[in-house]
Amino acid sequence: MIQTSGRLGIGILCAASLLMGAGCAGSGKTFYLDLQQKQAAAQYMEPEPVKIVIESFEDRRLEKNRLGLRTHLWGGVTYFNVAGERPGDVVAQALADRLKARGWKDRPWTVRVVSNGAASTVNDADIVISGQLLDFSANAKSRIFSTAINTSSKLVITAKNLGDKSSTTRSVEGAQRDTVVWFSEEDVRDLMSATLKDGIDRYLADTTIEQKALRPLH
Repeated sequence: MIQTSGRLGIGILCAASLLMGAGCAGSGKTFYLDLQQKQAAAQYMEPEPVKIVIESFEDRRLEKNRLGLRTHLWGGVTYFNVAGERPGDVVAQALADRLKARGWKDRPWTVRVVSNGAASTVNDADIVISGQLLDFSANAKSRIFSTAINTSSKLVITAKNLGDKSSTTRSVEGAQRDTVVWFSEEDVRDLMSATLKDGIDRYLADTTIEQKALRPLH
């Protein structure tokens, strides 16, 4: 009886390992992550009379072809990238969406996103925000019974105040880690979205708007 139970236990363990390993061989496929988040709007207020333009962020990462990859337990990899394959556009749009819903002082702001160098579209702006992506990555490593996910970002954000010709530059960086038993690409998407949201939150907490100009708090 004991021998039979032992064999049954080993059989169950082997079956579980095979089931977990069935999808664990990487095919080199790329998964595209939609990082656009639904923004919780503040209580309705008229937008502040300040016009903000956000330019697409310049991608200065060493690896520009993807966000990262997943290393599979049974060999091979799969890759991650943002939908549209332009992280600089994704970051600019995420910042714009946040400001439109609830930006500084939890108020909505008048914001639009433009391409880099579109001078004719910023002439009537009060503030022009641009930035650089030095790091924006997501990686996962599968192990027996778990997958470790790591995301990181480093943004340099510059705001130019057209009224008094002043500017302010802030560096925002962060990283997050999670471990899951049953992996799906949505886990990477959610952690990358959370990392981006955290960076935007800290940028807003570190700056303010005064007299139609963006200023650092410290």
